[in-house]
Amino acid sequence: MTIDPTPPGFSPTAPVLELRGARKTFGAVVALASGSVQLRAGEINALVGENGAGKSTMVKILAGVHQPDSGDFLFDGHPIVFRSPAESKAAGVSVIYQEPTLFPDLTVAENIFVGRQPTSRFGFIDRAAMRADARALFERLGVPIDPDRVAEGLSIADQQIIEIAKAISLDAKVLIMDEPTAALSGVEVERLFGVARALRDRGSAILFISHRFDEVFGLSDRITVMRDGAFISEHATGDVTTAEIVRAMVGRDVDQLFPKQDARVGDTVVSVDGLTRQGVFHDVSFEVRAGEIVGLAGLVGAGRTEVARAVFGIDRYDAGSVTIAGRPLPKRDPMASITAGIGFVPEDRRKQGLVMDMSVSRNTTLTLRKTLSRFGLVSARREREAAADWSSRLQVKTGSQELPVSTLSGGNQQKVVLAKWLATDPTFLIVDEPTRGIDVGTKSEVHRLISDLAGRGIAVLMISSELPEVLGMADRVLVMHEGRLTATLDRAEATAERVMHAATGSGATDLTEHAPTGTADPTGTAIPTGTATPTPTTEAAR
Repeated sequence: MTIDPTPPGFSPTAPVLELRGARKTFGAVVALASGSVQLRAGEINALVGENGAGKSTMVKILAGVHQPDSGDFLFDGHPIVFRSPAESKAAGVSVIYQEPTLFPDLTVAENIFVGRQPTSRFGFIDRAAMRADARALFERLGVPIDPDRVAEGLSIADQQIIEIAKAISLDAKVLIMDEPTAALSGVEVERLFGVARALRDRGSAILFISHRFDEVFGLSDRITVMRDGAFISEHATGDVTTAEIVRAMVGRDVDQLFPKQDARVGDTVVSVDGLTRQGVFHDVSFEVRAGEIVGLAGLVGAGRTEVARAVFGIDRYDAGSVTIAGRPLPKRDPMASITAGIGFVPEDRRKQGLVMDMSVSRNTTLTLRKTLSRFGLVSARREREAAADWSSRLQVKTGSQELPVSTLSGGNQQKVVLAKWLATDPTFLIVDEPTRGIDVGTKSEVHRLISDLAGRGIAVLMISSELPEVLGMADRVLVMHEGRLTATLDRAEATAERVMHAATGSGATDLTEHAPTGTADPTGTAIPTGTATPTPTTEAAR
């Protein structure tokens, strides 16, 4: 096999795994035009690119799920093509996905060694040896997980550690981590990164995929950039800036990730008074005014999403009240909330915001069934027209309105969820994690859309696990700790330190120094002036 010329920027160091000029098509759709990546022993390479850049397709080629139509694939310097995931694993490639797939009814040890359990000389499974081997793996990783615990109920973080232990038990040379931190808290992220660094130092080659630039620059040794299905560049992490990586990813400068426009703040739209749910949140009170973006920050278990769901009527609450435009809102009645002018963009767009097998058109108009129907029958023509109108307004990129929404990128799926609720003409919009799992270019578009909504007089409650997003977009920041509001900060006084003091229960007023409010840089990784460089531990997670 003839090897293509080395793409510009590639290191001459011999890689363990190398993909050059890979192309993959599905019918007329070019999923990967010219994908290239090198993974070297003892190094972490971060793969970045917008949604639709071809990252997932390339990972699936490395994992043996897909085979490239053309290009060169080398493993330990020898040409290879993985015809199945089993062949990829056998060669020493393991993939840790965002949502691990363990057998919930099996123990931790059984999940690690499923299908290859150690046996005694009589052919029976040697459970003592299996437990001892699993315990040794966790000791090597420095993570205390009980091998006898049943997998059901384990946190996502622990499940990922189990997948890594499985990879080590298979003597994996290459570890691919695909968006592993999306559902983790700051502490869990630090633990995962500690494990990744330890594996790198022992000689593993690691491919790390993330949309979070603080993680990319904090963990990786090299960064590979893709755009429009093609390799763009590779850089030593210390030799490149976040602005340069963003420019390479999107093909342009993202001048402002947080395009917060000034809006005239009007009267109170929603008032929450003494909202309480036993054991979840207590005495939560706040207001959101017309044209105002209120950010809701807090750490894991703070109760932010639970409060939002209770306000919208999905979950119950035991005491307190919610009023909109001065009128009491019934408890546990989402339809009453919609009728009153409330929209709710949930945290999990795939499970709670969309029907993945339905078309883009049908998902966009799900909240308009009554207005689009006559005599109980929905007009297909009116449905298509309404969907096309909102897709155009939000610039949803799709080959056809009739394609399943599952075929869209994460960013475009999020736009469909937003379109669905904006079609109801809300006066109050709750957005929970509006940019989770979407790329930097689409983040800027979503932020601009939220800012435009506030400019049109809509009251917005925005829940976010990304502290720069909260600081960059909110007019006021509410901070929760263990189910209680611990601080309300105006935009001018909201800094990373003050928010995190309140989020950890030490109180925003504990800070004697009022750092001036800064501006976010185009990458979204910069925190306001006077604050420390963001790390996973300064992320305000759910």
